[in-house]
Formats: sequence, C-alpha cells, structure tokens
Amino acid sequence: MAPNPLLLSIKTLNPIFLPFSTKTLTLRKPSPITCRTSSSSAAAPPPPPLSVEPEGSGAAAPTRGDRFLERHNSMSAAAVVIKKDRAKNKKKKPEAKASSAVACCYGCGAPLQTTEVDAPGYVDSGTYELKKRHRQLRTILCGRCRLLSHGHMVTAVGGHGGYPGGKQFVSAEELREKLSHLRREKVLIVKLVDIIDFNGSFLARIRDLAGANPIILVITKIDLLPKGTDLNCIGDWVVEATTKKKLNVISIHLTSSKSLVGIAGVISTIQKEKKGRDVYILGSANVGKSAFVNALLKMMSQKDPVAAAARKYKPMQSAVPGTTLGPIEIEAFLGGGKLFDTPGVHLHHRQAAVVHSEDLPSLAPQSRLRGQSFPALSRKSTLKDTDDVGLNGFSLFWAGLVRIDVIKVLPQTRLTFYGPKKLQIHMVPTVEANEFYHLKEQRSQINPPSCV
Repeated sequence: MAPNPLLLSIKTLNPIFLPFSTKTLTLRKPSPITCRTSSSSAAAPPPPPLSVEPEGSGAAAPTRGDRFLERHNSMSAAAVVIKKDRAKNKKKKPEAKASSAVACCYGCGAPLQTTEVDAPGYVDSGTYELKKRHRQLRTILCGRCRLLSHGHMVTAVGGHGGYPGGKQFVSAEELREKLSHLRREKVLIVKLVDIIDFNGSFLARIRDLAGANPIILVITKIDLLPKGTDLNCIGDWVVEATTKKKLNVISIHLTSSKSLVGIAGVISTIQKEKKGRDVYILGSANVGKSAFVNALLKMMSQKDPVAAAARKYKPMQSAVPGTTLGPIEIEAFLGGGKLFDTPGVHLHHRQAAVVHSEDLPSLAPQSRLRGQSFPALSRKSTLKDTDDVGLNGFSLFWAGLVRIDVIKVLPQTRLTFYGPKKLQIHMVPTVEANEFYHLKEQRSQINPPSCV
C-alpha cells in the first residue's frame, strides 16, 4: 500500500518555537506545504498570523507582591495628604481672640461707640466720622479715659469680682473670657504680681489663661517697700514661693515702674525669649500693668524707634481697678511680634472688691511705706510708763477696715502697722470700742468708713 503523500509532507515539517517577550516578535514565514493528491494540486492557504499578548498581561503581568507594594504606597501617600488637611483645618479653627478690625480706644481698649454717653468707648459722632474719614480711629481717647486722666473714679466692672458703686457695663467674667484664647496660642506671658499684696495678686489659676506658654514673672512696686528692706531676701522669698506653684517660669524680676528699677532686665529677657511671638502682659486688676507697659516703652524708646512712636498713644493708668477693658495692641518691637496690655483679672477676695470706689484712692499707697507702732512713745512718756499701760484690754481701729481686740499679751508687746498715710489708727479701751466706732462713723472721722 502506498503511503499517503499528505502525511509524509507533514512529518518532515520542523516545529516553530515562540520565545516569550514583551517586545513585538517578527516571525519567519514558514515555507508553504505542498500536498500531492491524485486528483489535483492546489496551494493551501497560509496559516493565520500569530498574535502577541499585550503588555501587563500574561507573563508580563505584575505579581501579587508588586500589587501589594503599589497598594501600600498609595495608602501611605493618602494618609500624608489627609494629615496635612487636618492640620490646616485645625489652624483655621475660629478663636475667641478679639478682632483687630474693630476700632478701640487706645487708653482702655473698649470698642468705640457713639450712642451711650456714660458707657466706655464713647466718642461724639462728629469726632468719630472725622477720624474715620482720615483713617485715624486708633488715635481716639474715649470720654471715660478722659475723666480718668483728670482723677475721676469711674468704675465699669461688675459681677463676681467686680466693684460696687457707679455704673457697671461689663462683668469680671466677660473680661476673663477675653483672655481665654491665650492657652491655645504660642505667646510669651509677662505676669505681674504686686509685692504689697503678693498672695492676693498672684493669680493661682494662671494656667487657665496662659496654658503651657513660658512665663516671665515681674514683681512690681518694690519702691513702696519700707526703707532698708533687703531686696536679696525679698528675691529669695519670691523664688521659694513661686517654686511651690510649679509654673513654667523662666525668670523673675523685681521692678519699679516709677523709678524704672529692673525694667532693663525685663526688656532683655523679652527680646531673648519672644522669638517672633506676641507678648501679653497679664495680672490681677490694679497690679500696675498699664504703668509697667508705659515704663517698658519709655526705656525701649531710647534704642527702638518703633517703641518711641508707640509712646504717643500709651495705655491709660489710674487708681481705678478695671481701667483697661479690652486687649490693647501696641507696635513696640522692631523685629516682629506685638505687645498687648490686657484687662486685669478681677478677684473677689481682694480689698478693692469690697470697698467703695470713692475710697480706693486712700487705700493705694503713693510713697514708701512707714510703720506706725502702738502703743507709741510720746515726748513726755518713758518706756516704763508704756509698759504699765500695755495693750491688754485695748482695741485698735485701722481706719474703718480693721479692728483688733487685744486680750492678753506680754507687757512690752508692740503692734506695727504698714499702710497708706491716710489710714489713721485709733487705740481705745475695748469696753468703749463699739461706742467709739459708731460715734466716729457718724461724724465721718474714720476714713474709709467701712467695707461694703
């Protein structure tokens, strides 16, 4: 039997191997296969062209490890973008900070208004429109500040920690709320404490206002201390008392705004520590913040032209607690950052909160304190004569504010009082004390007559 010619031709054909590659392959055209048949001889049609697999599929497809790495990298990039967006939204969070767009009195910080004559910030409409037309609203002093500059006692703060007598336009809580934004900002705090009332004016809850910001502690009114006081001992005592408070205090300074003692040291520390931040002056009411700011500007103006220009519109200072009613922005630094004089924190336990406003001037010492001892030696009496009298069975009135009944003490005991000269001291037998007080009060010979 003769072999099939078609089968013989197929067996002699060499197989073609296609190597895998990501590039386009050029295949050699196979030689045509001819088949002989007994009936006819015709050319067979060529085979269809071989197709190449597209890139990214087949053997070129990414492995499971490649897909995992790609997904991990994309998730990390998305997390970074989300974190940046959250940080931007956090920075844009609205704060309770006073808007600088509102024109305020440069003396007390109260917003300017033209409607209520007796209220802080009042200015007549003609002056207001004229200054507004010339863009000079920041140079206006309100009517209340003008009265304060002439010695009038005009109170404006009421509520818990406010002051009795007169009209009350703002509460102590509202003033405290104006400072609440500081704990969320990065600022430098200059905290003032009155050396005459150290514990009463220290502000034990200063963290509620300052947060974690650094604090420069400034002790004011050291010029009122009795003559011969050892300031080194005072400084050591202040450091020990401050350490117990566990505050972020970076330095302590003993100063006098009247004699400028210690002001240069405070300026040097501020310039070193502010680092472009704003500087806020904090303290309880009537501790001397505005006087300190004026002393600061006076000394800085010798070398800084910016501070010299700021002295023209300096904050108002008076004996009335609550003179400053809003943050006062002052351009005081040449190298950036602003200085803010702030409203005093009103404390209900201080004597200024329980005494009528018209009696406050007599309670504010204006000169160095001098002691008055009782029983006192007269020109004709001797030490032996006073020892016979002693203090047993006597009562002492320190004006109308303090009464001391002496029950039993040693014969040579003396009581020494340090305070303003206007506060007179009266010594009477205890059995006559009640009658003496009411009689003197009716005649208004005890000044101040009493507390509220």
